[in-house]
Amino acid sequence: MQASANMGGKVALVTGAAAGLGAASALKLAGAGADLALVDRDAEGLARTAEAVRAMGRAALELPLDLADRPNCAQAVERALGEFGRLDALCNVAGVMKPGRTPDYDEAAWDLTMKVNLEAPFFLIRAALPALLEAEGAVVNVTSCAAFKGQAYFAAYCATKAALTNMTKALAMEFAKEPIRINAVAPGGMMTGMVAGMAALEGCDQDLIGRIGSARGMNEIEDVADCVAFLASPAARGYHGACISIDAGTTAG
Repeated sequence: MQASANMGGKVALVTGAAAGLGAASALKLAGAGADLALVDRDAEGLARTAEAVRAMGRAALELPLDLADRPNCAQAVERALGEFGRLDALCNVAGVMKPGRTPDYDEAAWDLTMKVNLEAPFFLIRAALPALLEAEGAVVNVTSCAAFKGQAYFAAYCATKAALTNMTKALAMEFAKEPIRINAVAPGGMMTGMVAGMAALEGCDQDLIGRIGSARGMNEIEDVADCVAFLASPAARGYHGACISIDAGTTAG
């Protein structure tokens, strides 16, 4: 993170904060001086992240909420404002990835992917807008290289990430004249717990699966977290409606 990415005196709400990129982003923001409202359905993982934030001398509010349940989006923002009295950044990091063959794709998996990856960011943003406008703050949506490149057996995930990317741009245009910055980060593959715990796809063409990654390998979670924290900070004042790809060349050609 650039030294100018100063979040001193500011508050950020980070979803998916129990592990992986969400936890790493929370710690980067804490390191830049922010207090944190942390959201995840994994209460134990959330407690670990909160403890690490507090060890850095910053305040942490644990919000063990399932964002697939729409009312929890507004509740997360309301509780963060109740605790800190302000909100300067909303980082929508939480996501699910449920691959499978289209002919027998599970409808519940489709619905969950849509709710967590696309609907939750929208309803979190909607709830947070008054506070973010008052603070002249920022929204950072985590999309994916899957927004720009079709990936076999990941139709639901690709659909949500493409939609979230364009939703970011649409919101940036809607609020082009308002004091808020709305941007996105599009990572390539990272060795998160979600990826590490993914079961092998039975009955799927391994050659097609192999085309998903980059010749350079996976991205480092810390590098992507740096970008999330930077875009959340006032140092990114020139960014609005941007989607920054950090994918080791996956979408280059």
